Amino acid sequence: MLYIVSFVLAQHFLALFMQTFFHHRYSAHKMFTMSKFWEKFFYLCSWIFQGASYLSPYTYGKMHRMHHVYADTEKDVHSPKHDKSLWKMMIKTKDIYTAIHEGEFKMEERFLGELPSWKSFDDFAHGWVSRILWAFGYASFYYVFATEWWMWLFLPINLMMSPIHGAIINWFAHKIGYRNHKVEDTSTNIFPIEIIMMGEGLHNNHHKMGTRANFAQKWFEFDPSYMIILILHGFRIIRLKK
Repeated sequence: MLYIVSFVLAQHFLALFMQTFFHHRYSAHKMFTMSKFWEKFFYLCSWIFQGASYLSPYTYGKMHRMHHVYADTEKDVHSPKHDKSLWKMMIKTKDIYTAIHEGEFKMEERFLGELPSWKSFDDFAHGWVSRILWAFGYASFYYVFATEWWMWLFLPINLMMSPIHGAIINWFAHKIGYRNHKVEDTSTNIFPIEIIMMGEGLHNNHHKMGTRANFAQKWFEFDPSYMIILILHGFRIIRLKK
């Protein structure tokens, strides 16, 4: 049991950090800069930690910029205001993400600039061969360490980790919680969920100040990812914008 829970929790925090740090704050919002070497390094980290649920930083960046511009309108790629259920929102988001990734969705020019790109690697990491290999690896881990049948019920979480993270924020951080700022959408902050969501739960703060690297604003709010970003900045791996 300990090995299974540890595995799920480790993937949760590592995959979520890559999503908020590399996909969200870097690719979509350019809150800091990094060299091409580190860009490719974090591409690899994204693939390793997200595994079977790998998301392309290039595609994610374009889609997320569209979300901010059209938040809670009919053009929003994911909005509880226009999707009747969490499941329907997830399916809609998946379909739009796939269409963008495959070049079948017409994007406005303003969403396309300064995105991290490593097409050859993205094609491999995003492909079904990679996803099946990761799924086989996860199943092998469970085969060795799952001592009861019900422990296998955690496996779908590993397989769907990135979409689960997205669904939690894109649904619940527009449904429940509190607001520090009056904005034109329904974004909220969900305390203390933002701690286990690596700062992503401070959604209303982020929608008000979309280029601010630290999502926390009130004295009681905490953005764990920003602490790691400060360390990476201190080691000159990234450079925060002033």
